[in-house]
Order: sequence, then C-alpha cells, then structure tokens
Amino acid sequence: MRKSIVLLISTLAVVLSAFFQPFAIAQVHQATTPEASTKAFYTWFIKRDSEDRDYALMDKEVYRYVSKPTVDFLRAEYKHNKFAERAEYFTKIQDYDREDWLAHIAPHPMILLDDVALVPVTFGSTEKKTILAFLRKENGIWKITKVDDTQDDK
Repeated sequence: MRKSIVLLISTLAVVLSAFFQPFAIAQVHQATTPEASTKAFYTWFIKRDSEDRDYALMDKEVYRYVSKPTVDFLRAEYKHNKFAERAEYFTKIQDYDREDWLAHIAPHPMILLDDVALVPVTFGSTEKKTILAFLRKENGIWKITKVDDTQDDK
C-alpha cells in the first residue's frame, strides 16, 4: 500500500511538472533582460499600431509590457484628448515607417540605476530615432514605467 502511494505521488509530480514547465520557461524567457522586454514590447506595439483597430494603449495586452500605473495614467490623458498635438508617447514621434522600424528595433545595453533599468532603443535603418525606456521589475517581469526622448525639446 505504501509503495503504491509513493508511486502515485511520484507519477503525479512528473505529470504536473511536465504540464507547468512550459509556462515557467515562458515566464522566465519573457523577463530575462530589460533589453529583451523592451524589444518584445516594441515588436508588439508596432505590429499592433499597424493594424486598423483602436489605439494600442487601449488594448489590455499592453499590461504585459508596461506597468499598470503608467498605462492607467496614459489612458486617462488619452481619454481627455491630451495627446492631440503631441508625438506618440512610446515612440516620441507622430509618423514613422512601421515596416522599417519593425525590422530595425535595436535595444542598446542597459544601464542599471538601483532598481531601474534604462534602455536606449534605436528604431529604423535610414531615418533613425532613439528613445530611452525606463523599466522596473514587477513580479519578476521587466515592465516599462516611462519613455523619454533623446532629442532636446524645441
């Protein structure tokens, strides 16, 4: 009787670990580095921006990449039409070549300041644009908390 219980528990442990292992690997892979998280966000964002649907910021998927307080603040700004004459928050530009940018997303090595990772990202192959993405780890996942431009305000 005791051997059958041990065998049952061992079998159950193997089955459960086989079932949950892909989820654990996906979670670890998603959060490996701030640079990888930044590239994953911009790949999603540019693809999503290319679709003829509502604004990507309003998609619940954005919470996978951007911190909740940041998304909530930006959504409130957007709903009050405060984005009207400004550049897109995440790209710091109004118009860009989506195909070129999607093919040329180049995160640079991050700088870690306490618990904040600063990741410069350059987009495009000819008319290049560089922004600075700030990320913090939330529940083991690097998420964007802020984006800034490398260009001086004019």
